Parts: sequence; structure tokens; C-alpha cells
Amino acid sequence: MTATHLPSPKAARAGSGAPPAPAPRPRRRRGGAGGLALTLLTWAVTLVFVAPALWMVLTSFKQEADAYTDPPRIFFEPTLDRFREVFAADFAPYLGNSLMATLFSTTLVLVLGVPAAYALSVAPVRKTKDVLFFFISTKMLPVVAVIVPLYVIAGRIKMLDNIWTLVILYTAMNLPIAVWMLRSFFLEVPRGIVEAARMEGASLPRVLWSVMLPVMAPGIAATALICMIFSWNEFFFAVNLTASQAATVPVFMTGFITSEGLYWAQLSAAATMVSLPIVIVGWIAQRQLVRGLSMGAVK
Repeated sequence: MTATHLPSPKAARAGSGAPPAPAPRPRRRRGGAGGLALTLLTWAVTLVFVAPALWMVLTSFKQEADAYTDPPRIFFEPTLDRFREVFAADFAPYLGNSLMATLFSTTLVLVLGVPAAYALSVAPVRKTKDVLFFFISTKMLPVVAVIVPLYVIAGRIKMLDNIWTLVILYTAMNLPIAVWMLRSFFLEVPRGIVEAARMEGASLPRVLWSVMLPVMAPGIAATALICMIFSWNEFFFAVNLTASQAATVPVFMTGFITSEGLYWAQLSAAATMVSLPIVIVGWIAQRQLVRGLSMGAVK
């Protein structure tokens, strides 16, 4: 028996007169000049925003004479004398007051804001929109318009130059924003999770504690960090309602503005130390913060 030789597909196509199959087109590389330009633009914008902070840190290691040079001096002999001078100026009590006012007020904001936002999202009433508008309308009032009544009230109840006055004011200042943010995060939680928990017999507080809060952890972290930043940087209430016992670090930094001029190196060292706690907290909570501030992050 003789073997039958079958023609190859290529030979068959050649014999039948069919056109050859087109060669696969090479894949186009993504990016190119447009991607490179976008990357360079992103780095340029980042440097514009980061450069002042980097220059502040750089100036904090200079002598006062080096901080005043024109043009600015980039290469210099670094020193820690400015940081020693900041600590010698009794910096620790101001730092402790800021930490106490920030931590206590943020805790109170979460304790009051989480149940309020939960109620407005899970069991809204007819006037929910009016309530939300009332919350946010309190932020539209200029702070300078209420400082005189607050000063009089604090003086009458013997609460001037008291750290608890700042705690109460910072709580009231941040609570409307926290309720709005937390409510938006609650609305992002799928309704099926809440309905399943309710069908299992869980009460509304049980649903909040065991179901909603674990899912909403990134949103709560983002809200807490924003409230901490607002409280830490607040200056107007602190400078008008405190003197020596309850003054915070923003008030402390005004001490470097004297009749002799502005001490740039010392001010930069103080600003670096004041910024460090918030930077550390933000770095620790960066993953939760990014997830919380992203659209649909808690789904």
C-alpha cells in the first residue's frame, strides 16, 4: 500500500488561487509621546506643590544668616540649633494642648457623627434634606461673626484659656462636615448587606456595629484624618480664646514674628515639627485614606 501524500495548507491555497492569509499586525505600544508628556506634567505639578514643603524642611537646618541670603543658598552646613531653640522656647506644652484638643474633638466628632449619619442614610425622614442643609449652613457663617458672643460666654462660665473650650468648638466646627462625609459613605454600602442582617434578626444598633462599621472603616479613617487636620491647623479660636494655659502650636508659631523681624530658620524648624505629627498619621493611614476618598471604595 502506497502512502498518500496530502498537500500542505500553504500549497493548497497556492494551488486553489486563494489569497494568502494576512500577517498578524504588530501591537501598538501604549503611551508613546503623549504618555511621556503626561508623566512629565504630573511630575512638574507634584514638584510645584511639594517644593515649598521641601524648602521649609531645608531652611530649618540653616543658620539664620543662611536663610536670608539672596539668591537662596542650597549648599550649606546643616545644623540642629534651630530645633534646639524651638524646644528651649517651651514648645512641649503647646504641642500637648494641640494633641489633646485634636484627639478629643475628633473622637467626639466620630461618636456623634457616626450615629447621625447612619440614621440619615438608613432611616431617612421627610426633612432629611433640610437637616443636612442646616448642618452645612453652619459652615457658611464667618467665624469672626461669632467670636465676640463666644468670648463673652466663655468669660461668664470661666472657660477662657481652657483647653476644653477648644475641644467643644472644634467638635462643633467639624461635626457638619463629618456627618456629610459619613452619610455619603453609608450610602455606598450595598443595601443587600443591611437587609440580610435585618432578616437574621439583627437590630439597627447591631447592624451598625457588626456590619456597617467594618465595611466603612476606610471612610471613617478618611473622615477622622480630615477632622484632625482642621483641628490641628485651627488658629482663630485658639488665638482669641486662649492665653498661656491652653494655647496651641499655631499660636506658638506667632512668637517668631517680632519687632526685630521674622526668624525664618526658627519658624521653618517649628513648622516642620508642627507638620510632622499629621504627616506621620497620614502616612500610617494612607491605605485607608485612599480607599475612603475613592469613589465606591466601601462597596
